[in-house]
This record gives sequence, C-alpha cells and structure tokens, in this order.
Amino acid sequence: MPAEHGHGHGHFHEVNFDPTAAEPDHYDAAPTAGRAYRIGIGGPVGSGKTALTAALCRALGDEVNLAVVTNDIYTTEDADFLRRAGVLDPERIEAVQTGACPHTAIRDDITANLDAVERLEEKFPGLDLVIIESGGDNLTAVFSRGLADSQVFVVDVAGGDKVPRKGGPGVTTADLLVINKIDIAHLVGADMDVMTSDAHRMRGELPVITQSLVDTPDAPAVAAWVRSLLPVRAG
Repeated sequence: MPAEHGHGHGHFHEVNFDPTAAEPDHYDAAPTAGRAYRIGIGGPVGSGKTALTAALCRALGDEVNLAVVTNDIYTTEDADFLRRAGVLDPERIEAVQTGACPHTAIRDDITANLDAVERLEEKFPGLDLVIIESGGDNLTAVFSRGLADSQVFVVDVAGGDKVPRKGGPGVTTADLLVINKIDIAHLVGADMDVMTSDAHRMRGELPVITQSLVDTPDAPAVAAWVRSLLPVRAG
C-alpha cells in the first residue's frame, strides 16, 4: 500500500515499498507527470554499475536533460569518478552517503535520494531523466517504486555463470538485467550460453542484455532501452 513519507521540509513523498512482500512485482508504476523519469541502477559490488552510468551519460547527455544521483556508504567515490571522467557537468551529479547497507537508502528509507533528486530538479528545470545508482549490494537489492520508475540490475561474469540461476528479486524482477564484462568470460571460466539461458529462464519475458564496456564503451543496447522509456513520460 502506498504510504506518505515526510522528511521535514514541508511536504510528503509517496512511498510504495511493501516490506512484507517476499518478492516485489515487476516495476510497472507510471511516473508522476511533470517530473524527470527515474531509472535505478543496482547490482553487486564491482559489477560495473558506475561504468554503466558513465556510459549512459556519454550516450544520452547530448540528447536529453540528464542528471545522476550516486549512493555510497561512507564516501562520494562513485560521484567523484563520474565528475573526473567528465561525462556530465559536475553540478548535475549528486552524491548520497547512506551510512548503512545500500538497500536501506533505495528501498527502506528513500528520503536522502528523493531529496537529492529534488535538488537536481530545482537546479535544472525540465530534467528528462535522473539516473540513480545504488551502492553495491546483493541479489535481493531492489528500488522502491517511490524512488525509481524503472530498474536496471547489473551482474557480471566474474561471479561465475551460476549467478542468474541463483535468482533473487534483483535478477528476476528488474525491468532490465545486464550481464556485464562478457569480454572476460573466457578468463574466469563463465559459459555465456549457460548464463544467458539461465537469465532468460529466471526472468520470463523480461529483457536481458549482455555487454562489454571495453568493446562497446557507450553501452548502445542499454542506451536504446532507456530511450524507449522516455516517450512514455510525454505520452
């Protein structure tokens, strides 16, 4: 059930996360009219979330009015990386320090992230898209529907080809599953046929993209998927 979530500056945010749900439904909630579309990027530590965020900024930054919120537990490391990489105007990147497990700030208490999004929307009127990158977490990490309109979950081949069949809400319910670093699959003994087949089996009709940001630095397949979502906001 939706709940009102206040945080001390005169208004409330609607939060739709149900902590009693064993596994969240597919992320199909329509975004609120008149605000930026929000895409959450989650996944385990080291899977390539920040690299994917940077790639999407490079691919989309000249096409859409874009900003980014990063999440780290104690540092601003991911935001600093994006600023150093020059993928966006540094003012378009907000850093959230969660001080706790990353899923807390993207699912259980989304206040800090919503505040960061609102600061960006006030600073850059007419934002089309805000990418919210979670800190590294496990296969159960999902975004509250009150924070993200769609979710990308990123895993990589270094964890082995068993990862997709382990399931978890991140793998099975995210709008898009990205299997990253396929260029090193042969080095870690990961069978891409098995990994891709298991991913499709676990996800049913939900899409799966395999990619190497070494071979395709601008993540064209993921960027195309993001583009396909944006007209929904104007419709």
